[in-house]
Amino acid sequence: MALSMKLAMRQGQTMVLTPQLLQAIKLLQMPNLELTQFIENELASNPLLERAEERGEVSLEQAEAEATGFAEAPVEPGDWAREALGTDTGDRAANLGTEVENTFDADRTAPAIQSTRADDLSAQAWTGVGASPDTGEAPDLEAYVAETLSLRDHLERQAAILLPDPAERMIGAALIDALDEAGYFVGSIAEIAEKLGADIERVEGVLMRMQTLEPTGVFARSLAECLALQLKERDRFDPAMQAFIENLPALARHDFPLLRRACGVDDEDLRDMLAEIRRLEPKPGRAFGDAPAAPAIPDVHVTAARDFGWRVELNTRALPRVLVNEVYAAEIRRGAKRDEDRQYVSTQLQSANWLTKSLEQRARTILNVASEIVRRQDAFLLAGVSGLRPLNLKMIGEAIGVHESTVSRATAHKFMQTPRGLFEMKYFFTAAIASTEPGREAHSAESVRQRIRHMIDDEDPQEVLSDDLIVERLRKEDVLVARRTVAKYRDSLRIPSSVERRKIKMASAPGRVRRHNSLSIEA
Repeated sequence: MALSMKLAMRQGQTMVLTPQLLQAIKLLQMPNLELTQFIENELASNPLLERAEERGEVSLEQAEAEATGFAEAPVEPGDWAREALGTDTGDRAANLGTEVENTFDADRTAPAIQSTRADDLSAQAWTGVGASPDTGEAPDLEAYVAETLSLRDHLERQAAILLPDPAERMIGAALIDALDEAGYFVGSIAEIAEKLGADIERVEGVLMRMQTLEPTGVFARSLAECLALQLKERDRFDPAMQAFIENLPALARHDFPLLRRACGVDDEDLRDMLAEIRRLEPKPGRAFGDAPAAPAIPDVHVTAARDFGWRVELNTRALPRVLVNEVYAAEIRRGAKRDEDRQYVSTQLQSANWLTKSLEQRARTILNVASEIVRRQDAFLLAGVSGLRPLNLKMIGEAIGVHESTVSRATAHKFMQTPRGLFEMKYFFTAAIASTEPGREAHSAESVRQRIRHMIDDEDPQEVLSDDLIVERLRKEDVLVARRTVAKYRDSLRIPSSVERRKIKMASAPGRVRRHNSLSIEA
């Protein structure tokens, strides 16, 4: 059979994701911070996009609507969630000089607050704290925020006093560079000595002096050395405590008989030593230089409605509000003389229109998903974790008519502010655990996990509950669960086994006042 090349035509159907659709999917799964940064980049690169705040045309209706700041959807118990994103879209589009499809739910601008008159000076007008009455600018609050002191700065200030010799200060700076975030020395004395051309003994001597700095325990090379430094400062590093520190692995295993033999103490003395260790700081450096964690911004607010239902509100204030400047686009078209310029304007206009539509679709999808979650988990809002019902992505997708992958993207890194606190939307999706009686409603895995926690917290130290006993109690409460499932949930809650809990609770039992090395210690 001879080999040859030829052309052939075939007809078929394939699903292709356009760049615009990929952008819409990407925007849907972005959290607030990433979406804000993305929009800022688009505003900088696309001249036809502008913030809604830059428009000075604000109607009375928009000003009143801005007081709420949310697109809302009331949810009645047992009924479908009704979206209420606002009915004045056409009016807003006319006032803002753009098309209806280019407007976003949050394109309403609050009326400007009347600035203070120049002749009506108050104390804030000359202290520099308030806004300037002439310029109307907001106060620069960053200028009054206290500086966060890092561990390095804190140690360098002390080392400048402790080490008057310039050569020793250089060694001390090298030792500070070798600290980790917890304050432990993780470098090599030999490498530092070779790098600086100093004797190893001198570097070790500087390290010993640096270990006297605050916070106590810094420059330790191990957990045992860190705890020993703190005990020495408290004058509690006696031979028994030294033996205790040398056997920290036995403490991690809760091997209290071995600790009693190694320290030569009884149960009461061991309880006091455990209490002393618990008062120490295993990571002395973590109190310094920790950048404040960025607060989670809720994407959805859930509040109680007057009709005993729930009102789901989309937090549109958390995002920049963008509009397409159609007037500017038309002016550029009229003045463009080259085809390249007209093509550029058309491309940027299409990109701007698609961005605003994608943001609108993202807002509606998140609101639909959140409303359905609230409708199905209304018992949680009333009774707490015990009221959680089994829920998965497919159930929400079928209810609102989207694919479950869309629900997954809409709930990824999104937060919901409820009367019971701030929760990630993924929190409300839990697996189902069957009931002991067929036909009855299943239980949420999260509620079962909380039941296990409460059982263990309320257990008697003399009768610690094993996993088998927990299974029996759950069966009496109409929860059909296997022993391995209880063990898995217990491990996820970081709760030790019954044997380890018995050792811990027996060791932590209240003791009497004792006398140890001429010190009166209350157990």
